[in-house]
Amino acid sequence: MSGLTLDAGGLIALDRNERKVLVLLAEAARRGQRVTVPATAFAQAIRHPARQARLSRLARQVSTDLAHLDGPDATRVGVLLAQSRTADIVDAHVVVCARRARQPVVTSDPRDLHRLDPSLQLIVV
Repeated sequence: MSGLTLDAGGLIALDRNERKVLVLLAEAARRGQRVTVPATAFAQAIRHPARQARLSRLARQVSTDLAHLDGPDATRVGVLLAQSRTADIVDAHVVVCARRARQPVVTSDPRDLHRLDPSLQLIVV
């Protein structure tokens, strides 16, 4: 494993203090691995930053890459959506980020991500 990419479901599981996500993040930290958080997924999960300390802390960690949706990634997302005939920009951005980082995705929604990329490695929480 080269680290982790978290989609909104993975972030929500962290916010809910779900053990599986805590263990995955602890193991990634122990191994010195990067954690990728697409900014679009972060936007879906963060609602009350003052009460969501785990999410805020994760986003600030040195080992976390908060991946913004810039012009080149927006193009990649659009092409992926056209190829898959789907419309969820956030899911497509997660796939683009995970592919680039060569990381599995921590998700609660494997079906939608597999529609975008059947070869994507997923960790279901």
